[in-house]
Amino acid sequence: MTCTHVTSRVLCIDVLPRRGPSWRCAARRVFCCGRRRTRGSSITRGVSGSPVSAAGRYYCECADNELNHQQSRCCACVRACLPAFWSALSHRSPPEGPMPNEDIDWTRLDSLEKYRSYTRYVRAAEEADRRDVWWKTYRKYREEEKNAAVETVNIGLPYQRPSRKTEVKERKKVLLENKKNPEMERDNRLRTFRIPLERVKTQWEQTNGPYHIKRLAEHYGIYKDLFPMAYFVPRVMLRVAYGEDSSAAVHYGNHLTPSQAAQAPEVHFEAEENSLWTLLLTSPDEHLLDGEQEYLHWLVGNIPGNSVSSGEELCPYISPFPARGTGFHRYIYILFKQEHPVNFSSDLRPSPCFCLKERTFRTLDFYRKHQDIMTPAGLAFFQCQWDQSVSHTFHTLLNMREPVFEYDRPPVYHPPQKKYPQGQPLRYLDRYRDGAQNTFGIY
Repeated sequence: MTCTHVTSRVLCIDVLPRRGPSWRCAARRVFCCGRRRTRGSSITRGVSGSPVSAAGRYYCECADNELNHQQSRCCACVRACLPAFWSALSHRSPPEGPMPNEDIDWTRLDSLEKYRSYTRYVRAAEEADRRDVWWKTYRKYREEEKNAAVETVNIGLPYQRPSRKTEVKERKKVLLENKKNPEMERDNRLRTFRIPLERVKTQWEQTNGPYHIKRLAEHYGIYKDLFPMAYFVPRVMLRVAYGEDSSAAVHYGNHLTPSQAAQAPEVHFEAEENSLWTLLLTSPDEHLLDGEQEYLHWLVGNIPGNSVSSGEELCPYISPFPARGTGFHRYIYILFKQEHPVNFSSDLRPSPCFCLKERTFRTLDFYRKHQDIMTPAGLAFFQCQWDQSVSHTFHTLLNMREPVFEYDRPPVYHPPQKKYPQGQPLRYLDRYRDGAQNTFGIY
């Protein structure tokens, strides 16, 4: 078997979530040589073979808010990988060192030195694998993940699963009753049997629903941003609906507009009469000055039973106000269970509260203050982006100029022009042309 020392190239795109009002996408290069595989970071190749980078920044047009976010992530990357892919390929920066296989003449592959044996190929591949390179390898990524991997703590309500024997006994009882039901048997035989979805949803909420919601919250980075190194399983189902007819419901990551969420919603959950609860609405992506802080939209404490209107309103409700150009923001409802009445005098805000400084909030600090008597039990969240009602909120309620964000693209990098570019398309010359006229469509 004859092996040629040629490194193949594979392109992959990773979307890296970050906190704050924007997203960042980074392109990583995978270099394969023999049996080994390593990964480089932040450099890839476009159609022309030139290196690519996805660095950029946001700037704010509001003179009162100097908001510079270096290397921000594009707001569309979370929902559409294809636009992120082309966005990454369209911005280029010079490589930090020589690219692999730059010294290979691809027009004369037969003249390359042959390995002559598989043992020599393996030895050369192992030497290349141990060689220090300027890009980030797959092993370095794995080492960082291993160092950062710390076991998270469950801070939610305890759960006692019923005995397996009791569950099997109840299932057999229901199965026997269904077999003795002539109407169900006839509907099943005629294929007219219908299962009520409400019963299916109730059964889901009692079995796998809390764990599915937990996985969704992990996917959207809620635990990572609100409770670092901790999580909880939402045992209490939280039902939140906006509008007079409750037409705009809050589920687990669905999209609502600021106009739909302009007024305080109707909140329902199952609770005992003598129990006490705290309801919180916060946004970890909305803060204009500090990405580690949040804006408090609603806080109600000492709720008796499931009557939210009878609770103590610590912070009045305000509609979402995601800044223009920052994409989708998360708005999270968290339900805490209290062991006894709590004195929330330090968390009380004036009513009405239209000062963003007073609404600056951090869920982790709030939980640490009351963690001995409060336990997170319920969760619901939605996503929201700018519409015309946000301008009214900034100008009328908050009494400030509206910040507007636009993406300031970095200058495009082009490698030095070659006099005889082999294998390049005709539009290769357009990269080095000063005028706006393109060669495409002329010849």
